Amino acid sequence: MTKGPIRRQLVGQRTLEGGGFPVRRPFPVPGCDQVDPFLLLDEMGPKHWRPGEAIGAPEHPHRGFETITYLLSGSMVHEDSTGTCAHLAPGGVQWMTAGSGVIHSELPSPEFLESGGLLHGFQLWVNLPKSKKMLPARYQGMTSEEIPRLEGPGYTLRVIGGEILGLRSPVRTEIPITYAHLSLGSMGRLKLPLPADQPTHLYPFQGQVTIEGNVVEEGTFVSLEALQAAEITAGSDGLECLILAAKPLHEPMVRYGPFVMNSRHELIAAIEDYQAGRLTDVPPS
Repeated sequence: MTKGPIRRQLVGQRTLEGGGFPVRRPFPVPGCDQVDPFLLLDEMGPKHWRPGEAIGAPEHPHRGFETITYLLSGSMVHEDSTGTCAHLAPGGVQWMTAGSGVIHSELPSPEFLESGGLLHGFQLWVNLPKSKKMLPARYQGMTSEEIPRLEGPGYTLRVIGGEILGLRSPVRTEIPITYAHLSLGSMGRLKLPLPADQPTHLYPFQGQVTIEGNVVEEGTFVSLEALQAAEITAGSDGLECLILAAKPLHEPMVRYGPFVMNSRHELIAAIEDYQAGRLTDVPPS
């Protein structure tokens, strides 16, 4: 049941992903296959791995969308078919545009695998419009120090993608999108301006949040009604919260595992291209 500024609530479900690591997933779940244009949100962990036990996502393909990994703790190595090999450290982001096709892996770094430790982060999938589904694959990475950050009384805001409160991320996005991480201290408050043309969603992953007087429990993804701004208040334990906003594509969407296209014909072509070893071929312009 929703009320006030909250249009929809999705409670995160526990499941396993990749090589078998635990995630909390608010969507896709039965009854909600996407929050257009967002296709998937996985909270990885938090999971404490013993030395030699950490696992990730071995080599696998993608076509037709973007994957964004934001790491809070732990250490991972990304390798893909564009020739990119990148290290992802705490606070870092990798923004990968699969476009026409990419094959990549995200695995614990050798140092993390040897020592073990806490792994916690997020993977977000963002759909691409039909006009951009067959773009050449591209990788963008940011360290924690490169992410724009705004600090005020009792809060910190990190802008991973797009722009908020005058802060703009250096990441090049294919569609207008806002992706931010808000930290609030105990009982902290912030009047958050919301993009006028981008429906806004919040995911409190640590601590309870009150949005315009409506209490939302940890692990619940909420979609807000169209508002110019929303007052966000943390509970007594403080708040860690993702902010997502984007204009829906309103296009047909057909998906099968790591492929997301506009029609069944395009989906079959993606599978056949992968099986034939031509998924990563850059299409003619």
